[in-house]
Amino acid sequence: MLHATVTLDPAFTVAPVRRRTFGAFVEHLGRCVYTGIHDPGHPSADADGFREDVIALVRELGVSTVRYPGGNFVSGYRWEDGIGPVEQRPARLDLAWHSTEPNTVGVDEFMRWCHKAGVEPMMAVNLGTRGVQEALDLLEYCNIAGGTHWSDLRRAHGTEQPHDIRMWCLGNEMDGPWQIGHKTAEEYGRLAAETASAMRMIDPGLELVVCGSSGSQMATFGEWERTVLAATYDDVDHISAHSYYHEADGDLASFLASALDMDAFVDAVVATADAVRAARKATKRITISFDEWNVWYIDAAESKVPTDWPVAPRLLEDHYSVADAVVVGNLLISLLRHSDRVVSASLAQLVNVIAPIMTEPGGRVWRQTTFHPFALTSRHAHGEVLRVEVASPTHETARFGDTPVVDAVATHDVEAGDVSVFVVNRSVGEATTVEVDVRAFGAVRLVEALTLADADPHAKATPDDDGALAPRPNATAAVTDGRLRVELPPVSWSMLRLSTR
Repeated sequence: MLHATVTLDPAFTVAPVRRRTFGAFVEHLGRCVYTGIHDPGHPSADADGFREDVIALVRELGVSTVRYPGGNFVSGYRWEDGIGPVEQRPARLDLAWHSTEPNTVGVDEFMRWCHKAGVEPMMAVNLGTRGVQEALDLLEYCNIAGGTHWSDLRRAHGTEQPHDIRMWCLGNEMDGPWQIGHKTAEEYGRLAAETASAMRMIDPGLELVVCGSSGSQMATFGEWERTVLAATYDDVDHISAHSYYHEADGDLASFLASALDMDAFVDAVVATADAVRAARKATKRITISFDEWNVWYIDAAESKVPTDWPVAPRLLEDHYSVADAVVVGNLLISLLRHSDRVVSASLAQLVNVIAPIMTEPGGRVWRQTTFHPFALTSRHAHGEVLRVEVASPTHETARFGDTPVVDAVATHDVEAGDVSVFVVNRSVGEATTVEVDVRAFGAVRLVEALTLADADPHAKATPDDDGALAPRPNATAAVTDGRLRVELPPVSWSMLRLSTR
């Protein structure tokens, strides 16, 4: 059996746990909105048509923020289509996903859903086919109390108080040739700067996210960030990062090491942002909104867009395995350990579309395997992220070369006396004993040890039994003389909770 050590010390911290790390994403894509969060004919639907069984799972998942309404969808979206009497709203062609958008759910409906689900909205504006004025109109509609055209129109539509949305995305993936209104870095940088500056004339206290690269594989990655930040640095707070992962050609070992790519991505964006900061002699630091990340089998049949123009087609409905869940858990480890610079993140997406929550139209709702590491990390990661020292055996991977088998992060809530350790065993075939040195905390006791694993790493949960592949108590965990020892099966994600009280 392999052996690894993890050393923790409450004196060595990274940053506070950011609640926005546990954000998600709702796009008008496939069945995310329609028959996902909104299904008026469902037995659990409330007066607004929102499924209360889905809202219950969103709360269980521990989602903090939700990015909306896209995604690629936003680059062709006319937000005015989604306000006012529903029966008067136009249906439009959505070019991004080759679907028909009925506009049954729009800004006001989404904000009501956010209130019901207890999440913070993160609104995106269209800088693909539209520009500064349309962004200002939407901001006025959402955030001004009254006395103006758009704010009074919102009030006339039944929403007396402003929505007061604080976080705004300046477009989406504008570096991507697939994007409606795709722009060069220079073109986008200027438009984003103009939009940000104008939006701040209405509300100087907004948090604004400028588009970074759609992925580190983009030919313009790095130079895009430098050019865009050089144009927008004074008026924005965060730069976005997007990344998706999947198992390719049966290479499970490389797939399980996907967090190495996320680590490198974050480090590169931070270095570029700080280089711009140094050149400008600025004091402000730009932080990262990793507002799209997940496992996505992008080349699978489920991701092929329809040839006609259906409403809410089944699109991107990946069915996730234990290995997929381990990778999701490991990507959360990566995001947490970068909490000094990654201050917001959005799992893409929330319901049905590459999602932890799945629904049947008019029927059941159920949890995918990826639901569990996200929910448990969100629930138990509190206080400060600790700077963890991991000494792990390595194995060879085709993509990343010599790769550590064990990866981990920990959080420490001083007031509650809670320590949570999140750890993965990325070995494809070997169990690993992990020894966690917690002597620096004094006397500790084990509260809980849970492990998600299966003899078949490609096993998937089903609508009939979404608890079959949930994390189970790990009876091997025990604390002796200030050391927590636990055996981790191959291809596994685990959460270990300790109390210093």
